[in-house]
Amino acid sequence: MTTIGIIVAMNKEFELLKELLSDSKLHQINNLKCAVGNLGDKRIVIMQSGIGKVCAAVATVEFIKKFQPQYIINSGLAGGIDSKCKVMDIVAGSEVVYHDVWCGEGNSYGQVQGLPPRYQANQTLLSYVSDCHIGLICSGDKFISNSQELSAIKEQFPQGLAVDMESGAIAQVCHMYNIPFLSLRIISDNPGIDNHWQQYQNFWQQAPQTSLSIIKHILNQIS
Repeated sequence: MTTIGIIVAMNKEFELLKELLSDSKLHQINNLKCAVGNLGDKRIVIMQSGIGKVCAAVATVEFIKKFQPQYIINSGLAGGIDSKCKVMDIVAGSEVVYHDVWCGEGNSYGQVQGLPPRYQANQTLLSYVSDCHIGLICSGDKFISNSQELSAIKEQFPQGLAVDMESGAIAQVCHMYNIPFLSLRIISDNPGIDNHWQQYQNFWQQAPQTSLSIIKHILNQIS
């Protein structure tokens, strides 16, 4: 049976995605909450990592060791950092980069020395995506909240569509373990605008069913 992993940061995301599963059971793995269930003929495992790069990396390693997934999808929220990305839009990361890493001369900005400058999405998973913006996700350990921070990221990565706190770490671990990976992010807010925090709060009052339908579509396509 194909095992597909979905890693999320927050409990609200975890509870929402559990709706996809039949016959689901909850597990605790080293204080990490998991839901294991089925979608058709596939085993789906959802894990809540916690927020930030370290939590995301630890959860991904534990996930791979425990469940040996054929694919890992990271689902969650992101700030939109491009004018074409509106609240409730979905961004599929064709590439993921760190916006807060600099290892000195001889490395690209965002590159951990000895590793790729950017992490590429699995092309099979990406081919199943529809009704999304496809492009670069910028990842780092900071909630981006003002226009100066946004401008600094866009200066380094003009192609960036969204910013989050986990995709880069999960992508790096998947690269190191050779696990096909895709990050899907729903835009919850647009940093730098006057009502930025209100946008984020209002987002949680709307059930992001769009992201659920896209994830379910991708899962159903995987053979």
